[in-house]
Amino acid sequence: MNEIVRVLIDEAAISGAVKRLGAKISEDYAPCGARTPPIFIGVLKGSFVFMADLIRALSIPCEVDFLTAKSYGLNSETSGAVQIVKDIDADVKGRDVIIVEDILESANTLYRVCEILRGREPRSLKVCVFLDKDAGRKIPLAADYKCFDVGGGFVVGYGLDYAEQYRYLPYLAEVNIK
Repeated sequence: MNEIVRVLIDEAAISGAVKRLGAKISEDYAPCGARTPPIFIGVLKGSFVFMADLIRALSIPCEVDFLTAKSYGLNSETSGAVQIVKDIDADVKGRDVIIVEDILESANTLYRVCEILRGREPRSLKVCVFLDKDAGRKIPLAADYKCFDVGGGFVVGYGLDYAEQYRYLPYLAEVNIK
């Protein structure tokens, strides 16, 4: 197994940031009134921990769905090719959609997911990420909601993995890739 170099964000800081983000999203979508509640679409596998905590931090009704998109495989760098492995079940036409992702880095995956979902004519489409890592990003995609900005290094924990390992960590850490 690869060596954890250092803890970047501890469990308490993560919890506080997710609660603040949940309050902000709730405030933004509270005026929805009689409209159908927003639908949160998690991009698996990395988003599941963040999304579970985020949903519990909301004070508004919502719906949840998931899709699986792959661009990393077992590597530490994106391949650039995005595959939608499992699509959503929900009809998003005319709905407020919030895509939930663990990390916005190259933006390849999220850009493609946004393109696909925009083609389905949602009322609105927002991007919510746990981490924003914009160093070297070539695709101009910005998160509408985010918990943290992170710099270089390969990060794991709180749902983020390296070769399917480390998702279980309750904190965010930098790992030394060997």
